[in-house]
Amino acid sequence: MTSRDDQRLRDLARLRRIRDRIDREYARPLDVEALARGEHMSAGHLSREFRRAYGESPYSYLMTRRVERAMTLLRRGDLSVTEVCFAVGCSSLGTFSTRFTELVGMPPSVFKRKSAASEQASEPSAPGTEGIPACVAKQVTRPVRNREARERASSLA
Repeated sequence: MTSRDDQRLRDLARLRRIRDRIDREYARPLDVEALARGEHMSAGHLSREFRRAYGESPYSYLMTRRVERAMTLLRRGDLSVTEVCFAVGCSSLGTFSTRFTELVGMPPSVFKRKSAASEQASEPSAPGTEGIPACVAKQVTRPVRNREARERASSLA
């Protein structure tokens, strides 16, 4: 292996630690500068390398984790949209609702209402996944940015 390969492997290990930190601490205030500082990287380098390794920016990855968790909390039905927003680490209800809608395709209040209707019909599944095994439904309902969702839909057609 060359020293360039060694450096690439070290960078990938650092990026994996950052991704794991986002997964663990999604509900805490996280920003790219703090994440980068924790691994002795510049914010710009982290953003470029994270996107190259994972296909999205650290912020987008963080918001996807937060929205995934929000979907779970909204399905439970015992928290308001505002409570869910703060529980997943968002500090602005407007930004949370915008990102949720962008990733899920419907506002969080509509998602919660549809989840409750589906629950009352004795089907504890996400809206639109009735009759699909839970392990498949989880993958199908994973939040995806609208642009990516359109690309995926057009490739399936």
